[in-house]
Amino acid sequence: MTLPSAPPARLLLPGLTPREPGLETYPVRPGGLTGVRLSPGDRLTVIDRYGRQPAELTVIDRTGTAFGAVQDAPATVLRASPLGAEHGVDPRSARAIRLFGPWSPAGSREEFTATEECVSLVGAPGAPMDVQEEEANPPSELLLEVRRSAPRHAPGPLLPEPLAEPVLDLRIDAATARAYEVKKGQYIQVIDVEGRQCSDFLAFGAWRLQDGVERGLDATATRSFTGRAYPQPGLHGKFYDADARPLLDVVRDTVGRHDTFGLACNAKYYEDMGYPGHPNCTDNFNGQLGGYGIAARSGWPALNLFYNTAFDADHQFVFDEPWSRPGDYVLLRAMTDLVCASSACPDDIDPSNAWVPTDIHVRVYDARRTFSMAIAHRVTPDEEPRLTRPSAFAPRTQALTRQITEYRGFWLPDTYDRHGPQEEYWACRERAAVMDLSALRKFEVTGPDAEALLQATLTRNIRKLSHGQVVYSAMCNETGGMIDDCTVFRLGDTNFRLVGGDDYDGVWLREQALRLGLDRVWIKPSTDQLHNLAVQGPASRDLLAEIVWTPQTQPAFADLGWFRFAIGRLGGPDGVPLLVSRTGYSGELGYELWTHPIHATALWDAVREAGEPYGLTPLGLQALDMLRIEAGLAFAGHEFSDQTDPYEAGIGFTVPLKTKEDDFVGREALLARRASPQRTLVGLELAGDEPARHGDCVHVGRSQVGVVTSATRSPVLRKNIALCRIAVQYAALGTAVEVGKLDGHRKRIPAQVVRFPFYDPDKTRPRS
Repeated sequence: MTLPSAPPARLLLPGLTPREPGLETYPVRPGGLTGVRLSPGDRLTVIDRYGRQPAELTVIDRTGTAFGAVQDAPATVLRASPLGAEHGVDPRSARAIRLFGPWSPAGSREEFTATEECVSLVGAPGAPMDVQEEEANPPSELLLEVRRSAPRHAPGPLLPEPLAEPVLDLRIDAATARAYEVKKGQYIQVIDVEGRQCSDFLAFGAWRLQDGVERGLDATATRSFTGRAYPQPGLHGKFYDADARPLLDVVRDTVGRHDTFGLACNAKYYEDMGYPGHPNCTDNFNGQLGGYGIAARSGWPALNLFYNTAFDADHQFVFDEPWSRPGDYVLLRAMTDLVCASSACPDDIDPSNAWVPTDIHVRVYDARRTFSMAIAHRVTPDEEPRLTRPSAFAPRTQALTRQITEYRGFWLPDTYDRHGPQEEYWACRERAAVMDLSALRKFEVTGPDAEALLQATLTRNIRKLSHGQVVYSAMCNETGGMIDDCTVFRLGDTNFRLVGGDDYDGVWLREQALRLGLDRVWIKPSTDQLHNLAVQGPASRDLLAEIVWTPQTQPAFADLGWFRFAIGRLGGPDGVPLLVSRTGYSGELGYELWTHPIHATALWDAVREAGEPYGLTPLGLQALDMLRIEAGLAFAGHEFSDQTDPYEAGIGFTVPLKTKEDDFVGREALLARRASPQRTLVGLELAGDEPARHGDCVHVGRSQVGVVTSATRSPVLRKNIALCRIAVQYAALGTAVEVGKLDGHRKRIPAQVVRFPFYDPDKTRPRS
């Protein structure tokens, strides 16, 4: 008897294969409207992803009965949108089917089947979240799923809609290349049509070619000037030629990972692999560029868009399938007149193109257009990408500096042009500083099961948290590794606000609520409803006392205790609504001011005006890093990750195992880790003037005993300092160690273990 063999395991390719053949999905943004055309028999499912989000469904058809439901509610979103007029609907009288409500569970679904040709318009109504509401319910995203009665036979993958009207719309067929000209200021969009397809890119200064001089993209110059393996949107986003002239600026990148300046595939590569005569990008480029007087080469160094290569820990050159998904693109801006060439790589003998070469598409847009600078982020591999966005304070901060950097999906100031990190640092230590921290991720956790969920998922004892109190906590997985650190605000008996650093916090909390059977809790993202400033420094209390008003039902601002908050207004009882918390990330007395983005510029202006007599200075991310390292404050990806526990991250105080009797995720693992610690976080003071860097190895003799997690030159201590995760055997104060540079053996910086926080270790200043 022959037993049937098990089916082969399928590769997991998140975001690259549909969850269900024929399934179409469309998001409906908060306050937005999405339209879908349906045929008889098509099924439309409207999903309330996070719960408590109403939906308005308007059906436009011949008889008005395509869904067999009465449209008896006002279509408030449609009335404010031009979409209705485009489909012949009078906005003043538009009606809708009202779905869901203020207490609908997360994941609620309503399904409809079309009986005739129609257009369905789905709106997600929602007013701005009121920061003063105890029970906040921010508007959230809906999801539409469409299952067609008859599969669509499209001739090929659909291209994304153009970003604007193209001046050049060019398809590059698989295994070919094309040359094209671009004028100064124009934008070049290179699109991966089907995903996982490498596209080599060349660019030459056109004005030099006219003089018979060939100057193209240069790897050495680009990497030397940017200090990066490949440019990305932001401060380090330019490609240079060998004469140090910028040729291209990277504007958008929805992939975020490429190889650059490897050779485009060439005849020798295929010959050495046993495939003589194989088509290759280099020969394709030679055939296209000869007409511009560019000499042929046997191998072109190219910008290898979408390609996935790296050097591993053993310095071996490795590669795998490209990172790109269908429709992913890179948007470049020409800094001068260019001759460009793009390929759709013909490599079908290795993973370079997932073994199946496909097409590339190029669009060029007019120089008079403007496009936001952005990198795409996905919360999970299957999620739709979200482009980097400015905070609501950007109209003020970006008027003060051009040094803007990408930080967790937001553009934030790295440092300010008229100040610099040292001046910004001293302003915070001696007077007052203001910084934009809107990139923090906020979640409204509400409902009868809210406390139970947070008690079961965070290390802190949430049951002890009082109204108006804030607590700092760790969020761990089953092994005790840290998912994130966070602060939790208790707004009421069943209302909490969790502030962390990652959008995944909300995904994980919803998964845990489902696992625990807690169906009366809602976890709704409110990051886009609450932007926040931190005002830090010894003068922060006096400065803010002049502009923050609180009613008698709330603590007086001047009496606000450490890790407490109050609901108030800006300037008086009729001013901008605020939440003010006595929290911060600087090691100084300080506060955070939270408001809706529509009030952000008014808040910034009031703080700057009130701060002028106190020498208030804007503060960027460089200075903030110096402050938080001196104060011994943990940072994701440095002091902690899902491979380190709170004890190893230096925040063991967030795990009250003796006083928190309730079980929580990771408790058993943390009990075992505390009983048998292997590593802990310590402070290091380095000898001499050479600083350490994140990732430097720490040695005793030949053996590595630790790693530097963060390091800086401390202005107030006038010493080089570092935070270090080290073996517990070498954690005693005064222990002599050496910070390894180069390979860890050829160069060592003497250091010793010292008490940390380095600055104000008893936290007398923030408590003052």
